[in-house]
Amino acid sequence: MLRKSITHRTGWQNLWLYKTITQKSQRRLLSLSCIRHEKKKDTSCPLPKSYDPSFVESGWYSWWEQSGFFWPEYSSRKKLKNDKEKPFIMCLPPPNVTGTLHLGHALMVAIQDSLIRWHRMHGRETLWIPGVDHAGIATQIVVEKKLWKEQRILRHQMGREKFVEEVWRWREECGHEIDEQFKRLGASLDWSRPNFTMSEEFSRAVQEAFITLHEDGTIYRGNRLVNWSCSLRSTISDIEVEKQSIEGATAFQVPGYQDPIQFGYMYYFSYPVVGSGSEIPVATTRIETMLGDVAIAVHPEDTRYKHLIGQEVIHPFVDRLLPIITSETVDMEFGTGAVKITPAHDFNDYDVGKRHSLDLVNILTEMGLPRFHAREKIIEALKLKGLYQGKKEHAMVVPVYSRSKDIVEPLLKEQWFVRCDDLAKEAIAAVDNGDLVIQPMMHQKTWNHWLTNIRDWCISRQLWWGHRIPAYHVKLKHGHPMNDEVDKPDLWVSGHSYEDAIKKAAEKLKVDRKFLELTQDVDVLDTWFSSALFPFAVHGWPSQTEDLNRFYPSTLLETGHDILFFWVARMVMMGQKLTGVLPFKEVYLHSMVRDAHGRKMSKSLGNVIDPVDVIQGASLESLHARLDEGLLDHVERERSRMGQAADYPKGIPECGTDALRFALCTYRAQVDDINLDVNKVQMYRFFCNKIWNASLFTINALDEGYKPLLLSEILPDCSLMDRWILSRLSSTVRVVNDGFHGYDFPVVTSAMYKFWVHNLCDVYLESIKSIVRSEEREALVSKNVLHICVEAGLRLLSPFMPFLSEELFQRLSRRPQVDEPSICLAPYPTTEELPTLDVQLEDKVRLCLDIVSRIRSIQSEFGISKATGYIMCNNVELRDVIIDMCPTMRTLSKCKILTVCEQEPTGCLATTISTDCALFVEAKDFNVSEILTKLRRKSSKAEAELSKLKQQMSIENYEQKVPIQIREKHTERMQVLKTDVERLQTALLALENVT
Repeated sequence: MLRKSITHRTGWQNLWLYKTITQKSQRRLLSLSCIRHEKKKDTSCPLPKSYDPSFVESGWYSWWEQSGFFWPEYSSRKKLKNDKEKPFIMCLPPPNVTGTLHLGHALMVAIQDSLIRWHRMHGRETLWIPGVDHAGIATQIVVEKKLWKEQRILRHQMGREKFVEEVWRWREECGHEIDEQFKRLGASLDWSRPNFTMSEEFSRAVQEAFITLHEDGTIYRGNRLVNWSCSLRSTISDIEVEKQSIEGATAFQVPGYQDPIQFGYMYYFSYPVVGSGSEIPVATTRIETMLGDVAIAVHPEDTRYKHLIGQEVIHPFVDRLLPIITSETVDMEFGTGAVKITPAHDFNDYDVGKRHSLDLVNILTEMGLPRFHAREKIIEALKLKGLYQGKKEHAMVVPVYSRSKDIVEPLLKEQWFVRCDDLAKEAIAAVDNGDLVIQPMMHQKTWNHWLTNIRDWCISRQLWWGHRIPAYHVKLKHGHPMNDEVDKPDLWVSGHSYEDAIKKAAEKLKVDRKFLELTQDVDVLDTWFSSALFPFAVHGWPSQTEDLNRFYPSTLLETGHDILFFWVARMVMMGQKLTGVLPFKEVYLHSMVRDAHGRKMSKSLGNVIDPVDVIQGASLESLHARLDEGLLDHVERERSRMGQAADYPKGIPECGTDALRFALCTYRAQVDDINLDVNKVQMYRFFCNKIWNASLFTINALDEGYKPLLLSEILPDCSLMDRWILSRLSSTVRVVNDGFHGYDFPVVTSAMYKFWVHNLCDVYLESIKSIVRSEEREALVSKNVLHICVEAGLRLLSPFMPFLSEELFQRLSRRPQVDEPSICLAPYPTTEELPTLDVQLEDKVRLCLDIVSRIRSIQSEFGISKATGYIMCNNVELRDVIIDMCPTMRTLSKCKILTVCEQEPTGCLATTISTDCALFVEAKDFNVSEILTKLRRKSSKAEAELSKLKQQMSIENYEQKVPIQIREKHTERMQVLKTDVERLQTALLALENVT
């Protein structure tokens, strides 16, 4: 009753109350026997004749969750074979609270949930911790847009306190949709441990981290260069800056400007050299920053300017002399070879300025002329002085703020920074000495390079939503006693509260607190700062909670490679600094999910797909309606509608959760970006239907009251095909478990698909259909083998297809060694429970299946319904196997006659199977001359297309001129055509020999 009374309450405050209670001993007093009696889905009703995702996926998740199957406490109370092994712990990378999940999140869930379920089924205590990030900038923008759209009100009109209340209200109304999406995806998270990075408990951890790092000097306040968004009026993170490359003149619609702003030009102007009557020409793509120029730099080896090095130029608009300095970083081929140095507005110039002790001149203020309007005024003023020399189109990189499309401005500003040098060295050492493993290993080189060249981290944000910085500026009131210590300027102290801070300030200054006046910094902390604490803050740090001692550090951190530095590296640095240990032992990085055209998922392109739309299907009209309900502007909305109409003219077909998860894991997610065609996910729904039909056949084939026999009881009586399918199952189990250990999900999914489709359904099921209805011992044995394969096959699939496997598992008779209430707790198949792999047997059966495949191909190619075939084999041992397999091969190939012959028959189409084996098909079964004509026509057409494609791919500079997506299609088509040509020529040769 404790759990029910809490979970039925509403309000975000109650969620944190619930978390506090569930982390105490009361939660562990809940009786497991009571939990086992939670109502589960009724499985007494007949199964549909075909796979229906909506039927299969209903009911199971709530039963799993309510039964506590995802709690580590559930497995820890059982007597498991791996009870001495340490728990397997992962933290879910917390998605932003601002909206819904996309297919990138679905990939993350598919990988992480398959891993957690695999470890859970292996008897290991597991914990997968959920959480949501408050997403400072993103959330503030969403709520501001909502307020303007609905009430035509700005946040500054509301005031900070009321605006923050509005954000919390929005969080309560809309911020829990993501949790439901995770459940739709089958994510087996421990929802009794919810986390939100703005909760009271998490805020305490954030304050403690800041205070600790500030007091030991790791966090400091400094006047340094930051990324600045003029429209947001805040610093922003490096990860939110999109560096867009343009080849020449390009117009950008910049927030705050009515007309588009032109970029992609190189501007040329001159500086007069003091006392010489000459000028030095400079080139820049950002002429509007010349008001902040403090030097001119040239390469020390540039002969054009050697005579000017050490001299000074006159700034045409301000009373300032600029030295001409040298820097080896100057590209002599760039522009004129002389560049302006503006340390307060360019990151590279900032470094040059530090090396040469140059002044930092900030030209941007809250008031004044907008920067791109100022550009035109500066050009006009330079023209009047005769210093402007024109402009030319030029390639450049434009830094764009990804959320507002503002042009990011490097700006000198006093902010809070984390000193990263020492932290980075420890993070590098952790990987170098093997304490932290990064997979795939190719990312380790990038890790070392980035951390070696790390800059101090700006953690200030000029927002209202977020963790307000717990730092207070100290001022002395009039009447305080004068001394040197008191007069120390610009003193900042940090504390959990005003009282805590003023007490520290009084002790530090050795004055009575009545002489002190403290003002808290109005800024908030970078969201990445609080996220960097996630692995230990979720367990109640800085308090030494039971969960912190038991579940920290985590075992694995799985996330996208795009946030390796912005999140992973910072978690490592914060974990080592604040807890003394690494926050996790291993990092596995997956790639970005792009659309079928290779484009990044973007709302403005209309290619961001909600996983739920793939799961349950969506019409084009409903996709359009979703856009209308959102906060996109008119231009973005229309562009999105066009993109959706082009990609999904008939909408998105219903695929189901299991098909989506399985499809995502078939991609090489650890190396390449994933170009996901949503329509191709439907192919794996057909796979689900194949599993469904095979399982339904098995259930119907087993008599009522059927009780599985032990493998040892049936093994002596197994037929050749029985032994073969058990060997294939054993091989698949080994490949799958090895693949999980190595995070090789494409290998794992491929092995499962091959076993179910090509081995079990296409071969074994077809071979035993005619005998399973009999009462013979042979039928009983095959039924038991079939049951073993289907039941073990479902357990194999369970980490990827939790719903389908559970639905079918619940309807199968249980084997004695599998007595768990749910498949998600059942033991994962291992080779120990199956017969040893029989390689020789598999080789022999493989040859027989090659014969079947060849017969099918001939029948399909030549339009024969039932052929007459003969097999000649020189190997005595293999010949016996073929004789034994002939009835099965005849069934699988749908031949009229298939027998073994002693001598080569006449009037037959001959084809070689192996050095010892040949296949002959009677030519009288088909019209040779008619088929020859048809094949020659097909061959000519295929050769012509192949020749044309080769010409297209042999043009000059093909790699540079043709987009990669088209080149990939060309390569794929080339391979198909080559295969077709070879196949057709082989068939022609064979037929011509017959005639």
